[in-house]
Amino acid sequence: MSIQALLDEIEILKQEYEKFERGNKSAGTRARKSLQNIKKLSQDIRVQIQDAKKSE
Repeated sequence: MSIQALLDEIEILKQEYEKFERGNKSAGTRARKSLQNIKKLSQDIRVQIQDAKKSE
């Protein structure tokens, strides 16, 4: 996992949320899915950081 993957997912969230605010209800579902992906990517990055700290 990388920071770039997280940033890409944040961009997807931004686009879908903007669509949702304009009234596209299905974009809300995609935005929630993107938020879930961000949560997973964030946790993976946290684990990588912790592992790197432990190996020093």
